[in-house]
Amino acid sequence: MSEHVFSKNYPILNKITEKYDIVIGIEVHCQLASKSKMFSRSKNAYGDAPNSNIDPTCLALPGALPVVNEECIDLALRMGLAVGSTIQKVSVFARKNYFYPDLPKGYQITQYDKPLCFGGSLTLQNKKVVRIERIQLEEDAGKNIHVGTASLVDYNRAGVGLIEIVSCPDMSSPEEASEYLKKLHSYVVNLDISDGDLDRGNFRADANVSLKPKGSSTFGQRCEIKNVNSFKYLEKAIAYEVERQHEIIENGGSISMETRGYDSDKNETYSLRTKENAKDYRYFPEPDLPPLIISNERIERIRSILPELPETKTSRFIETYHLPEYDAKVICASKVNSTYFEKLVSQLKGTCDAKFLANFFMTEVMRAIKIYADTKGISPDELNEVPVSLEHCVSLLKLQANGTISGRIGKEIFEEMISSGKSPNLIVKEKNLIQISDDISIHEICLKVLNENQSQLNDYFQGKEKLFGFFVGQAMKISGGKLNPGKLNERMKEMIESQRNKG
Repeated sequence: MSEHVFSKNYPILNKITEKYDIVIGIEVHCQLASKSKMFSRSKNAYGDAPNSNIDPTCLALPGALPVVNEECIDLALRMGLAVGSTIQKVSVFARKNYFYPDLPKGYQITQYDKPLCFGGSLTLQNKKVVRIERIQLEEDAGKNIHVGTASLVDYNRAGVGLIEIVSCPDMSSPEEASEYLKKLHSYVVNLDISDGDLDRGNFRADANVSLKPKGSSTFGQRCEIKNVNSFKYLEKAIAYEVERQHEIIENGGSISMETRGYDSDKNETYSLRTKENAKDYRYFPEPDLPPLIISNERIERIRSILPELPETKTSRFIETYHLPEYDAKVICASKVNSTYFEKLVSQLKGTCDAKFLANFFMTEVMRAIKIYADTKGISPDELNEVPVSLEHCVSLLKLQANGTISGRIGKEIFEEMISSGKSPNLIVKEKNLIQISDDISIHEICLKVLNENQSQLNDYFQGKEKLFGFFVGQAMKISGGKLNPGKLNERMKEMIESQRNKG
């Protein structure tokens, strides 16, 4: 295989990388899970009536002054400490000036040359280290809503606290960019910094993409793909943009520095506007806010109460539940999944061991998660809950453990449980799926199978012992999968050997 092969999902990019290096950096805007906004007491809540969570400060009415929300500072510090950033003891807020209907002040309060956090990194599965340049605090804008020819503005989101996490341009494939974004998302959710809801725009990414001649130290002109709120679409948008830039360069053209959107229906990026430079925003220190002073005591207090990170949780699952490393990594990649799994373990303690539950989760439950995510057109990592009732899962596994149903019937019940929403107990009752365990019934079915398959039985006696599975399968077929597997195997062996001895 060529050394340039690096993209499984986008093979056309492999050809491009024979001549060019792909350079990708990601900027993430993550809405903080604070009770109130970044610089005012207005409630931070989603789904309330438009323009109900507003006040003079977030509307920039004359005389209204901002006051820093200390909860937002603490949440930002969590993120910085988790990724190994250097916390700046003194940081400064700045005004970023631009005019848009959803920005009532005509400027955004953010941080510029003196942000709260510098540096840090995340490591991908291929051991590549993606450096984090900075993590800064800022406020969100409102939301424009277009209805026919009219444009409306909801200011409920205006002034909500954000952290902007800016990576260095260290990624070189759509898959790496997607993995980085997923890992960052798992951090903010596990650390309770944000709910990370991509549908609501609480976690959205801008991807800066460029090409440069292979091995060159000079970066090419970049384009920014703005506000992508899906892991899957981030990959697709980057792949399309790489192909677009490659075609322009190969045809003798040049790349314009611009901001582009992504149309998921057409799977293409499109021009939004010419990309601004820092000077276009006329940054200057925010005159209404003093410098932000962070003490060593505050840093250590936040460090001491950091919630469990995915890597730490993985190690704990391996040690506590005796899971293989692969199982633990898969389950702990998502806080939603790991929380659900731990509830299963807790409620089924003494009934099912953790390894059995891990197998069940990674096959049945995660398959259900994937199917549900596909129907919504999103990645499974973007779901905020497991679309399977925990109560029903526990009931189903208890039915299997106490021998009421077989594992095979359990799979069928699980399928219907998801599609119908019915409890496993109700499904068992309606379809008469209780496992057959009495010796007489099992004996009669085994006898029927052997009598009707004398040719296969003779072959079995001649050494084709793999046919044992055939006999068991036929017995299960006759019973509709309701025979107790252990008792069936034991009885079938006894009866076959009995017939061998008679012969």
